[in-house]
Amino acid sequence: MCALTSHIVVDSCRIDSIQPRPPRDRHRPPQTAAGSLRQPRGHVETASSTTPRPPGTAMSQPVAAPPVAPRLIAWRNAVFIIFTLSGLAMASWVARLPAVRDELHLDTASVGLVILGLSIGSVVGLVAAPQILARLGPRRGIVFSTTLTSAGLAGVAISAAVVPSPTLATIFLALLGFGLGSLDVQMNVEGAANERAIGRTLLPLMHAFFSLGTVIGAGIGAAASALGIPVSWHLSVMAVLILAVTIGAVRFLPQTVDTEDPATSVKTPFRMRVKESLAVWADTRLLLIGLIILGMAFAEGSANDWIAIATVDGHDQDNTTGALMFGVFVVAMTVGRVAGGPLLDRFGRVPVLRVSALIGAIGLLTFILTPALWSAMLGAALWGIGSSLGFPVGISAASDDPKTAAARVSAVAIIGYVAFLAGPPLLGFLGQHFGILNALFVVLILLVLAALAAPAARERTGRFARP
Repeated sequence: MCALTSHIVVDSCRIDSIQPRPPRDRHRPPQTAAGSLRQPRGHVETASSTTPRPPGTAMSQPVAAPPVAPRLIAWRNAVFIIFTLSGLAMASWVARLPAVRDELHLDTASVGLVILGLSIGSVVGLVAAPQILARLGPRRGIVFSTTLTSAGLAGVAISAAVVPSPTLATIFLALLGFGLGSLDVQMNVEGAANERAIGRTLLPLMHAFFSLGTVIGAGIGAAASALGIPVSWHLSVMAVLILAVTIGAVRFLPQTVDTEDPATSVKTPFRMRVKESLAVWADTRLLLIGLIILGMAFAEGSANDWIAIATVDGHDQDNTTGALMFGVFVVAMTVGRVAGGPLLDRFGRVPVLRVSALIGAIGLLTFILTPALWSAMLGAALWGIGSSLGFPVGISAASDDPKTAAARVSAVAIIGYVAFLAGPPLLGFLGQHFGILNALFVVLILLVLAALAAPAARERTGRFARP
């Protein structure tokens, strides 16, 4: 018979019944009545432990996990590219924000109001995203949203440098926000579907590619600022590049996502689909997940909107140093998200979120209170690491049910984008009266709330699921 352990399979051997039974080894495990080894407590039989082995072989290695299908790898890589381009678009705008402010001759409070256009457009895009995805599908929907993103980015460049107009800049920022907001939901739904198809934790890594895009965008922005390249040329070229690469990447996406049957979606009246989308707001757990994203998104968004200006105005540095400080933040975000997958698999969502909030708070306090540039950069790095996992973990938790993933992701993303909606004017108003560094203390309150709401993100299945 076969001697089985959890790691080795010993081949069956034939023992003639007329031969005398060999003396029992006291170190040998006891046998059952059928003659097979009694399995240790907790042993789980697998296909490799129950399938008879062909005679004549001594041992077999543990069965390796089946390879991932090439189409799933191509799908995953396409999602990586789309996340990267979204981060590149956002960072291209943020890195040149001080230059746009100077071109438009705006004070701190006025900058907050202009950025409000981006926030409003983002929220509208989040609300519209499930309908865009249902009507156009992943490929055309993502191209549509990226087209609006590129048009908004190029329009901001024109309104800042060619035809200076704060009103026109606000309108184009709203268009940019709509494109980024609707793209945000669609690429996260794609990422969650690909994560389920492959069977591995991938969303933090996908968001790491978003952060990689922001690193690239911040680096290009800092270089453009140092070389004196006009904002109009810089942002216009980036807009064309982002759209062209997106068109090439989406052909590797599936035609549909696994949220629901497309035929059923078409037959369902629009009124009923809206009602079903609103029904997810009655889920208390989903609202608490939204609170996590609210706090972490505010911590991330406040850096995106204000860290460059806070470096220039609060720490008395030039515009290029402000862009570099933003680069430090997004590099730290990227590192945190690359490391996030293994940490989440080992420790679970709840402790990782709590520790992240603590690290973010320490970094934020260091950035606000330190007088030295090197320690401010250290604070920005800790701030970025602490903010890195909140959004992807919240999205992953909201996507636990694939049938309602689009509506649930849209809902928690809307809650998160409330931070982007309220954040710019609030921090701009406080910064105008108390200084932009002092205004950042508001972020600490939301980080504490995110840490308190962390248990809502607990895994529904798997090792860290609640019994």
